[in-house]
Amino acid sequence: MVYEVIVDISNTQVDKVFDYSADFDIPVGSRVKVPFGNRITEGFVTARKPSSEHQTKNIIKILDDKPVLTQEMLTLARYLNERKNLRFIDIIRLCLPAKLRGGKVKELKKAFITLKNPKLIESLSERAAAQRAVCEFLEKKGGEYQTVLNKKFGSPAVKAVIDKGIASKTWVSQNREPYRDIKIDDKEIKLTLEQRQAVDAILAKEGEYLLHGVTGSGKTEIYMRVIEEQLKRGKTAIMLVPEISLTPQMLGLFRARFGEKVALLHSGLSHGERYDEWRKLRSGQAVVALGARSAVFAPLENVGVIIIDEEHDLSYISESNPRYITHDIARFRMRYNKGRLIYGSATPSLETYKKAKEGKYQLITLRRRVNEKRLPQMDIVDMRKEILQGNMSIFSRALLKELDKTIKENSQAMLFINRRGFASFVRCRQCGYIPKCADCEVSLTLHKEDNRLKCHYCGKQYHNIEECPKCGFKHLKEGRTGTQKVVEEINKLYPEVKVLRMDNDSVQRKDSYVKILSAFAEGKAQILVGTQMIVKGHDFPNVTLVGILDADLALYFPDYRSNENTFQLITQVAGRAGRDDKEGRVILQTYNPYHYVFRYAGNYDYCGFFEKESNVRETTHFPPYSVIARLLISSEDEDKAMETTRKGYELMKELKKQNPKEIFRAQAMRAPLRRIMNKHRFQIVVWINLEGEERILPKIYEKAKTLNTRGVSAFIEINPVQMM
Repeated sequence: MVYEVIVDISNTQVDKVFDYSADFDIPVGSRVKVPFGNRITEGFVTARKPSSEHQTKNIIKILDDKPVLTQEMLTLARYLNERKNLRFIDIIRLCLPAKLRGGKVKELKKAFITLKNPKLIESLSERAAAQRAVCEFLEKKGGEYQTVLNKKFGSPAVKAVIDKGIASKTWVSQNREPYRDIKIDDKEIKLTLEQRQAVDAILAKEGEYLLHGVTGSGKTEIYMRVIEEQLKRGKTAIMLVPEISLTPQMLGLFRARFGEKVALLHSGLSHGERYDEWRKLRSGQAVVALGARSAVFAPLENVGVIIIDEEHDLSYISESNPRYITHDIARFRMRYNKGRLIYGSATPSLETYKKAKEGKYQLITLRRRVNEKRLPQMDIVDMRKEILQGNMSIFSRALLKELDKTIKENSQAMLFINRRGFASFVRCRQCGYIPKCADCEVSLTLHKEDNRLKCHYCGKQYHNIEECPKCGFKHLKEGRTGTQKVVEEINKLYPEVKVLRMDNDSVQRKDSYVKILSAFAEGKAQILVGTQMIVKGHDFPNVTLVGILDADLALYFPDYRSNENTFQLITQVAGRAGRDDKEGRVILQTYNPYHYVFRYAGNYDYCGFFEKESNVRETTHFPPYSVIARLLISSEDEDKAMETTRKGYELMKELKKQNPKEIFRAQAMRAPLRRIMNKHRFQIVVWINLEGEERILPKIYEKAKTLNTRGVSAFIEINPVQMM
């Protein structure tokens, strides 16, 4: 028999199937060892056929007891390879635990001891007290892991009862279970009328649904009811959340409802944990996959429902190779399995809401919070007036007044600023010098905890400066405030109040998320300061105040989504307040209070914002009223990068000339971030008519391939997350 095998080498030149022979049966989807060129490597069987037109080599052996890839995953990989210009092998790698490849992670087995021949206990001498104690313990308990017995009675005594044939040792599999000690909350919830109608509508027929519900409207309970029903029908389910920080909280809810049927998949797990969780899903031991973006590749079969919670979140778009959009994968799997796909959000992306309004998705709207409380009142503070009136603090007087009240009432507050570190830059007051990264053309961020200047793009760190290296001036100015400075200022104002901080710097360890969020939920701190990590999905009943500092921060990014992102962040973080019996309050600080984003956000008017922003996007030919293809070119050699950009621009101009109706315009320029990781960056941006997407994109992909040369990288991003 001849087998088509794709070798586990991420290189465009060999990203295709090769024919191999074997005189033994190999199931499609199996991981195998094969000769390739002058080496032995791993590969994956993608198909079988009776014969080959080519001379074939023999497959050496199968590497697993069961195929690691389902037919669905192989079909998905072909689809993404053909339609989205992604390498076949890169998609296969996404479907598997990284360390499974190469056999670097194994099933964890532990020695388990049971009594084999109790009659022999009498033969033990009176001096063998420890051995007798081991036997008595095993008689009562029936069996125990050897590590536990060794710790309790000493390894010599345990070894002796095994050697004497009184007890026997067997090796049993043990799962490395992540977040084993997480709190499980299993309270009975009665659905509101809106929730009941939403569940009934989704269960009525397969297809795509947008669940548009205000914050606190009970979307999570709807998800769980739909999953519950799908499991009763013999189906499986995938539940996606945007942030790893949300998975422990959601895991507690899901374990309470579904027990051992839930497996967790995300990049924060250890290699062993990820392998065990993946294996539970592949074997059918678990039938619900919960996790961040990568969980969309869970090895489940017969998927009945896929849920993308906070579907608007940009973390669902992969910015590193392979570049994929989670929604595309979920849509493919939904259609393959004839299941249901639910997009959930209080602030859907413009693209998703537009499709729902056009009838491509069924729109389900939840207008009320489950506790019938109104959304928190939002006060917009003009920080320009604060400065004119002598308040130079990062906190407005309105925010400080509400903080005082919150602390006195023993309630909790969340302060959101979307910038980590102490200050965004350090600047010389005399000559204007700003320290920048040697490898990236960006200013360094001051982190005061370890007194370091850090690059948030490549990760390089530098010593802080006490004086300007250019002119020697010692009075340096710190730039815009970050989370560390907010915490420092709060500690000065309220030294008796416990404050927690949550950002990328404070959650370096896997369990940091759980510790910080659990401490805040248990009331061990009254104030939580954080970045986007604190914005989404968290439910803290005692939070009555949300402060939004520097709300303009995302508004002026060189990105067509900046208004949308700002509106979403404000609405999401505001929704953390007043989720229980106490009324909520939001103080939003801005230097541009009359911008329409704040007007609509202040009234939680998503529909009004959608109409306004849609009009702007349609007029300027930005998504969702067009498709943007950005060809990003980078090289350590600036001249090579410029020359490749020139060639690429000529190719795009020619393509536009041939397709004037499908392509609005094409522009070539330096990327806003001109250099990252010592690579000079240029971009060519092409605006494509929606009707021309299917025909034009494959041509752009083909032309982009010709630009990849030695020392120069050229890749395509569709509707890029950031035009940086």
